[in-house]
Amino acid sequence: MPPDGTAPKGVLRSPVFHNFNTCYRDREEFEVVAFTATQIPNIEGRRYPASLAGRLYPDGIPIHPEEELPELVREFEVNEVVFSYSDVSYDHVGSRSAIVNTCGADFVLLGPKRTMLKAQVPVIAVCAVRTGSGKSQTTRRVVSLLQIWGRKAVVVRHPMPYGNLEEQAIQRFASFEDLDRYSCTMEEREEYEPHIERGIVVYGGVDYGAILKKAEKEAEIIVWDGGNNDLPFLRPDLHIVLVDPHRPGDELAYYPGEANLRMADAVIINKVNTARPEDLEVVRRNVKMANPDAPMIEAASPISVADPELIRGRRVLVVEDGPSVTHGDMEYGAAWLAAKKFGASKIVDPRPFAVGGMKQTFKRYSHLKEVLPAMGYSGDQIKELEDTINAADCDLVLSGTPINLERLLDVEKTIVRVRYELQEIGRPNLEEVLGDFLEKMEISSVSGRVNPTSG
Repeated sequence: MPPDGTAPKGVLRSPVFHNFNTCYRDREEFEVVAFTATQIPNIEGRRYPASLAGRLYPDGIPIHPEEELPELVREFEVNEVVFSYSDVSYDHVGSRSAIVNTCGADFVLLGPKRTMLKAQVPVIAVCAVRTGSGKSQTTRRVVSLLQIWGRKAVVVRHPMPYGNLEEQAIQRFASFEDLDRYSCTMEEREEYEPHIERGIVVYGGVDYGAILKKAEKEAEIIVWDGGNNDLPFLRPDLHIVLVDPHRPGDELAYYPGEANLRMADAVIINKVNTARPEDLEVVRRNVKMANPDAPMIEAASPISVADPELIRGRRVLVVEDGPSVTHGDMEYGAAWLAAKKFGASKIVDPRPFAVGGMKQTFKRYSHLKEVLPAMGYSGDQIKELEDTINAADCDLVLSGTPINLERLLDVEKTIVRVRYELQEIGRPNLEEVLGDFLEKMEISSVSGRVNPTSG
């Protein structure tokens, strides 16, 4: 409470509303005047609805573009600005802090004690130091081991609030029909489809306190499937964190990725089969410096296609997972690697064929030259992706996104899906780490551990 006794006013800079729900909702000593948005498209100008905002906000809370932040701080005489989005460099965080401080407000970074929810069942969290490090295939590997050992695992996925927030408050995905029922975007489908294919129930949404209560009722173990490089929303009993040797040094230079690294119970260095040896050494050294006690697992994400001969000698258009190659700063992904590995004669530059907003995507992410990001946050974006693919002068499309594009797009060209799964190399490995965890948690001992990849 400030010296004059008035309630501190704040701007929560995030469309990921978990920090508000856990730290500010229903607290009369605070007045939250606005959210600002930057990473999630088409959300500015909307409101966080009253049904989620709580009794203190009968009209909800407005959401503004981040560019309006200085004006908002001055207009509402804001005392605190809470930074609440992820996968950004320390330079970016420092710059926003300077803007806020210049306007006279405090710049706040919330910690895990205030933001993590405690579950009634054990929680395994899969997080990373950057987006695109391999969280999804690691989560699949973790759940696969738990299934083989007879554990009832439910996945709780990091939020992707792109649609109607009230309708998205609590989402449960158990079938492909659920994806249509919730009008899921392409990015949401990329995260949910692989779990549904394996018979795994996935929860997502906006209100993670309510989501947790639902998930606890049908789970023996909850697996937190993280997004970007955010801290987990649920307090983990086992915290697994991935680092990426394709971006050496980022593990100590991005927020809040470094915090994840330092908090990790186990660290996975992924993509060791495709990284440069000197980059691997940088990452190994940094991991040991930041978290010397955590077991270090080395892994690969080997790629496969159903028929490699379809690729050999062909001109291919490469489509990659959108977030990984856009704000994840990756120049290529699994499909690009497959084009090289299986002998494509040419990787077609998608930029001359870009349609509508896809042109702006390439302008904003100028590092993208040989890959088409699977942007699909709205129906318009999905149509622009479809039109761009159909316009491209290529023999076939290589898709590195985890979903079946043919379920969403009417594409006139052959689409070849590129698949990839986590594969640990040597020891320690995930089987050992998870087995030790189960025994430590006294969930019944694991006898005759079975590696899912070896039958």
